[in-house]
Amino acid sequence: MADSENPTLTIGVPSESLDGERRVGITPAVLPSLTKQGLNVVIESGAGVDAGFSDEAYEARGATIGSRDDAFAADILVQVRVMSGDAASPDLAKLRTGQVVVGMVAPFAQPEVVKAVAGKGASLFALELVPRITRAQSMDVLSSQANVAGYKSVLLAAAALPKMFPLLTTAAGTLAPAKVFIMGAGVAGLSAIATARRLGAVVQAYDVRPAVKEEVQSLGARFVELELETGQEGGGSGAYAQEMNEEMLRKQRELMAKTVAASDVVITTALVQGKQAPTLVTAEMVRAMTPGSVVVDLAAEQGGNCEATEAGRTVDVDGVQVIGPVNLPATIPHHSSLMYAKNVTSFLGLLAKGGELAVDSEDEVITGSLVAKGGEVVNERVREALGAGEGVAT
Repeated sequence: MADSENPTLTIGVPSESLDGERRVGITPAVLPSLTKQGLNVVIESGAGVDAGFSDEAYEARGATIGSRDDAFAADILVQVRVMSGDAASPDLAKLRTGQVVVGMVAPFAQPEVVKAVAGKGASLFALELVPRITRAQSMDVLSSQANVAGYKSVLLAAAALPKMFPLLTTAAGTLAPAKVFIMGAGVAGLSAIATARRLGAVVQAYDVRPAVKEEVQSLGARFVELELETGQEGGGSGAYAQEMNEEMLRKQRELMAKTVAASDVVITTALVQGKQAPTLVTAEMVRAMTPGSVVVDLAAEQGGNCEATEAGRTVDVDGVQVIGPVNLPATIPHHSSLMYAKNVTSFLGLLAKGGELAVDSEDEVITGSLVAKGGEVVNERVREALGAGEGVAT
């Protein structure tokens, strides 16, 4: 076994090339932990600059600064967005058989990227698929990045709303607090609730999982209860919501219409992994809101929870601004990267021990996140997304 003081296994961290992506896969803060695991880290020069991490900061913690080719020559490649989500990425030519790639892949939305990496003979781990179990909480990239997105969604709403969020009593009169309604009380929703409350808004929230009621109330928001049997009584904010049928969604929209109309800000966060985002707010519901109100749709990249949403744009619907942000964590790259790097470091602890690859094929975290190995797409759901007969890379 390799001596952890003389690492033989190399981690490569290239700059992210996706437009607007300012995060970095590894930060200086986690380098000592990686060194203890017997890993040497090669950072592409400038990879961390957009997130506030200089080459000198990496070198001071023991990393080597190199070229993009140097980073891609590593045994384990760490990216935020694997191949920038592009199955035709020129970086694919840099991959080799036996190499390990770790990062976010959007494997069900972009299965062709998984197939392309498999075609190079590399093993690919999609961090979005790390199971939400207790011992894997430190590896949960979806939660860490959703925390950032929830926070930033409230700031976007506050900037667009022609009102202030807090109650203010002044010599010029009393200003009523803004009314914020958050749909979905998962990690992003709870982060949005906490942020809106800090800014002084009156906050209401709804989730199809009644079990999250106490979490919502603990943050100072009122839980909106609907007379609706969702069949999702179990599971708190850490559990994934299940897809509902169209009839159930229709009833939900009808029951929520008055709450939406009475709100200054609506923030939607409902996602079902690997599926089109459910429509929670119709265009008619938006038009019933007071002009000047704001909708921020955190599901914009998966089709949107609001019927009027356009990903990457702000749409005016009879005076109501519908904002469809994309990749919000990348707009706060410093803290997003710090959390992502901690997630990755915890995950690498399962892959590498004493400077050598030690992949446990019986570990549910490993098997759950492994999507490509030995030239094949090995995750069944990704194979289904590709279509019959496309599981084997060519």
